[in-house]
Parts: sequence; C-alpha cells; structure tokens
Amino acid sequence: MQVPREGDYIAIQSYKHDGHLHRTWRDTMVLKTSENSIIGCNDHTLVTESDRRHWYTREPALVYFHKHYWFNIVTMLRDNGPSYYCNLATPFVLDKEALKYIDYDLDVKVFPDGEKRLLDVDEYAAHKRLWRYSDDIDQILKDSTETLIDWIDHKKGPFSQGYIDIWYQRYQELLHRS
Repeated sequence: MQVPREGDYIAIQSYKHDGHLHRTWRDTMVLKTSENSIIGCNDHTLVTESDRRHWYTREPALVYFHKHYWFNIVTMLRDNGPSYYCNLATPFVLDKEALKYIDYDLDVKVFPDGEKRLLDVDEYAAHKRLWRYSDDIDQILKDSTETLIDWIDHKKGPFSQGYIDIWYQRYQELLHRS
C-alpha cells in the first residue's frame, strides 16, 4: 500500500468490534502523513451509515489519526469556535480501500467553551457484554481516555489553536492549488 501524499483524498471507515462496517466518510483530503500519524480535512463530505442512510458533514473538520493511540480526534471548525469529537478507537490501519479503525463507542466531546462530556457510556457497556470485550481492551480504553483528557486539558496537538491554524491554512492552500 502506497502511503497517500498531501492533497490526495482517502475514505475513512469505522468498524465495530464484531467486524461490521459502522460508518464511512467518502472524501478526506490528506494534509500530512508521517510514520505514525495522518492529518486530514474534510468539508461537506458524504457520510454513509451501516444501514445505508447518508448525510453530509456541516462544516470543515480536521481529523487526526495515530498508529499508537487508541483514539482519533475530529476538530469541527465552527463559527463560535472549534468543537471536538474524540472517538475511543483502535489505532488506524491503511489499505488500498480506506483508513480503517474499530470504534469502541465511547466518545469525548469538547465544546467551544472547553466543557468536556464523556458520551455513550451505556452503549459501550452494552457492546462490552454483547461482544465480550477483553479486560485488556477495557483497560486500554480507560487509559486512553485519561491520555485524551490530559491532551485536552493541556491543549496538546489537535487541541491547540496553532494546530488548527496551521492545518486549516494548509487545507485551503491545497484546495486552491487543485
């Protein structure tokens, strides 16, 4: 698999623990690839749910995926300030078809005023029972949630204004070049 270059478009696919496709984002522009991470941006991109329903994203969103962290971060660029949706999920893999990960239901939402909310705890508990998540996965997700909260509290990486400014500007440059 050839690593996508900046300006290339990729699809993103999230799966559930049992292997079924959960959701697909059709077009995300790659802004940066490194040995361990991919940063991208999408805007008004088609999203298809597992039941074939579809919708379009409402605003530009920067996406951050890492090969060693059990979360990914979506920074939605809204008029009232950035809002974050963080998925507790496996590190990503990339193949010819898409960037892929397993979504473990738990999400952390960060509002423009900095308020944080842990979402979908009941869904996580139900799926943990249904699909028999191992104690190891449960512990990794708890540890990853703590790491994520620390990043949020310390405005690390995607949570810093500098990150947003640099990568959204890069998106604009690549968009106008093509």
